[in-house]
Amino acid sequence: MSHPTDRRHFLCTAALGGLGLAGKLPLVSADDARLDPKVVRLDSEIEPLVRLIEETPRERLLEEVGGRVKKGLSYREALAALFLAGVRNVEPRPSVGFKFHAVLAVNAAHLASLASPDAERWLPIFWGLDNFKSAQAANIKDRAGWRMPPVKESSVPPARKARQALVDALEKWDAEAADVAVAGLVRTAGADEVSEVLWKYAPRDFRSIGHKIIFAANARRTLGAIGWQQHAEPVLRSLVYAMMATENKNPTGDNPVDRPGRVNRELAKTIRAEWLDGKADPAASLELLAAFRQATPDEASKACVALLNQSLSPQTIWDAIFGGAGELLMRRPGIVSLHALTTANAIRFAYETSADDETRRWLLLQAATFLTLFRGELAARKEKTDESRIDTLEPLMPKETGVKAIDEIFADVPKNNTTAARKVLGYLKTNPDPRPLTDAARRLVFQKGKDAHDYKFSSAVLEDYAHVSPEWRDRFLAASVFWLKGAGDADTSLVGRTREALKG
Repeated sequence: MSHPTDRRHFLCTAALGGLGLAGKLPLVSADDARLDPKVVRLDSEIEPLVRLIEETPRERLLEEVGGRVKKGLSYREALAALFLAGVRNVEPRPSVGFKFHAVLAVNAAHLASLASPDAERWLPIFWGLDNFKSAQAANIKDRAGWRMPPVKESSVPPARKARQALVDALEKWDAEAADVAVAGLVRTAGADEVSEVLWKYAPRDFRSIGHKIIFAANARRTLGAIGWQQHAEPVLRSLVYAMMATENKNPTGDNPVDRPGRVNRELAKTIRAEWLDGKADPAASLELLAAFRQATPDEASKACVALLNQSLSPQTIWDAIFGGAGELLMRRPGIVSLHALTTANAIRFAYETSADDETRRWLLLQAATFLTLFRGELAARKEKTDESRIDTLEPLMPKETGVKAIDEIFADVPKNNTTAARKVLGYLKTNPDPRPLTDAARRLVFQKGKDAHDYKFSSAVLEDYAHVSPEWRDRFLAASVFWLKGAGDADTSLVGRTREALKG
């Protein structure tokens, strides 16, 4: 993307709070600034900081960035550079996950930062910097040092043809054509127009257990914080490349990971026109939750359509989806079940962001379908599950009160998660404000979180607490303790390093 220099400077300084990089980083010689022509070049104002992150050894990176923060480096600049370093240096193949969590978890770290006290706001971002270096090393080892190449300019379609070219490429699973098409579209179209296309395809298949739509939602959200105009092209090229991963499963056949998305496109057309005007019904949510425990993907979608056509609200369905995802976590805490929650979070974001009525109907049905597919994935992996039910979890009053009650709850995590969950319900009965509890949960992630999933999961569920109806909120939050960090978990050394690096 090319813009006049003065306009680019205005856009960057406006998006980054008026704090550009000029004068904050050491001078870079012409030789130092020369980038490998086989590697995509980023916006010129962020490139030096991205290269600093790429080239500084892991054992010195936090200290190097900390020094620049003390000299005036802004939060947004650091966030942008972290995200773009991951996009350029970590390949989202063969499966969108694993090492690519260095990218997937950036928005979660950002959300955690926004909800943090000022004294702790840098901790999630510095964790992300260290996590990137781990992923960069894995990418060098596992993917021969893959780096995002420049777009093939001669194949980029003109503005008037870019949108249709992207749709055609996505329909045909043509990764090369999709790469140039999304580059052409993002150069002339706004964030809403581009995202509207991607919402129709990111969650169309169940490959990578939801990570495609997780990436799509997080990309849109992070670009909203760091600046769409300057940074969208490399980010969305990475996203489309990830979306086109087939994992050696034929996407044009009747594969179980593809079939529900096609079925739901037709089912979405049978939903009544006034589907958004329905009434909420907690009893119907309970019945739908019971159906989700054994329904096939097709049966789950049809049950949702039936409720909508009976003049019940979409919120009735979302409550059952989030409740069902929380219940899967209670039954078998682990990677599969936690992704049932983070995927529901991502699809819900796409659903709320889309302005296309048919896409929104389809996304709601996909969210229900994915819940059954996660249940099936647990069975396919032969992961033992119990029969815990989120709707029958009984409250247990903590022995202590106030702050000590919260300490008591997290002392039970993870050694006795069921007891901790019951105490959450008991605590919230007499303390309806969840903020002290959620603040404590976040602090424990900062202090003890070592894995990207700690950030992804905690940011998703603490956000989704507000997305479920009041009748479900306390139970949903109680289920989250089955993956949240506990007082007995080991501390991470990164907290001390970060605070030392920022000491002024």
